[in-house]
Amino acid sequence: MIGNGLTSGVLSDEQAKQIVSQAVSAMAPAGKKILIIVPDHTRTCPIPLLSRALQSELLAAKASRVDFIIALGTHPAMEQAQIETLFGVGKGGWEKTFGPSQVFNHEWKNKDMLAPIGKLSSDEVCQISGGLFKMDVEVTINRRIFDYDQVLVLGPVFPHEVVGFSGGNKYFFPGICGEELLNFFHWLGAVITNPRIIGNKYTPVRATIDRAAAILKMQKFALCLVVTHEGLAGMFFGTPEEAWSPAADLSSKVHVVWVDRPYQSILAKAPKMYDDIWTGGKCMYKMEPVVADGGELIIYAPHITEISYVHGHVLDQIGYHTRDYFLSQWEKFKHFPWGVVAHSTHVRGIGKMEDGLEKCRVKVTLATGIPERRCTQVNLGYRDPASIDVSEWEGQESQGRLYVAKAGEMLYKLNNGPAWQRA
Repeated sequence: MIGNGLTSGVLSDEQAKQIVSQAVSAMAPAGKKILIIVPDHTRTCPIPLLSRALQSELLAAKASRVDFIIALGTHPAMEQAQIETLFGVGKGGWEKTFGPSQVFNHEWKNKDMLAPIGKLSSDEVCQISGGLFKMDVEVTINRRIFDYDQVLVLGPVFPHEVVGFSGGNKYFFPGICGEELLNFFHWLGAVITNPRIIGNKYTPVRATIDRAAAILKMQKFALCLVVTHEGLAGMFFGTPEEAWSPAADLSSKVHVVWVDRPYQSILAKAPKMYDDIWTGGKCMYKMEPVVADGGELIIYAPHITEISYVHGHVLDQIGYHTRDYFLSQWEKFKHFPWGVVAHSTHVRGIGKMEDGLEKCRVKVTLATGIPERRCTQVNLGYRDPASIDVSEWEGQESQGRLYVAKAGEMLYKLNNGPAWQRA
């Protein structure tokens, strides 16, 4: 295994570059066309450092072509200025830094850019899901990858609400795939529920993704990163499965905060890299396990003014509800995109239906730039962000109030948590 990981401290830039050099040597890229899959701006990741190091090493090793594709999933396409920021080049500076290398946005809705590569059979789906689903699922992927000899995933691993831990083959599915598989496994994760998925290494959703990736026969590699607020704590190279495994193990050590008791109120501040609730909802996903029954989670993000730039029109129709709300009337909702329905349940959290009424375990409140009327429309609470004084939350843990200054990547879990949290 090529790589290194630290449970305290971070790797130096030179250590990171050395791992990149060893990885490129192992790839033997001479004469080959290489496509590097990278995350968008909603993930903390040292893309400027590592993209330059990779391109330099690959070209020095005589690769015939090196390009990049952004694993958007269903996120909005990045504009040129955003891409320049993501890669750390100045305005109009792409060619000066990366020369002839190109960068592409994934186009998940453009059928012309998607290639069918097979399907997961109903028997496979039944086995993987533990009998929850029995259906054929078509598998499509961005056809650009077939223009290259080798594909390299470059991206971080964090606890993840749908799959358990992000990274690895997740950069293919949903990173650059079509919506059939994407919608299926997001809903599979939602049916199992976020608290029983997040922070668990091997889940039915991970098995689904790995099975789909096995259909792809080109050479696939990954540099899986573990990034903390301090910097790059770990980097591992190998096949996507090989590199992901130690990265997930390290993530479970450095990205999880264990607490002894739940909090009645949590103020979770969303960083600027989350520009709508579609991404800012991670504040709820990562904090839900430590909100007390009947408590409140406030997503504090004055900069967010939109529910979802891509899926807002659907969320305006279905609102934010618990899993059981949708399952109890599935005929009404099954025709909506399952991935959007899944997101709805993840933000709203655990709950149940009693006598036809939805009973949510906790209150979820938006303290954002989204108007109160819209919050009410989608079944979320509203609070004027100007009414919040962060100083009133700091250091109040003993009073049952928690402030998280950069929410969305660190997972908070409860020691000896209740059954609904356990896989």
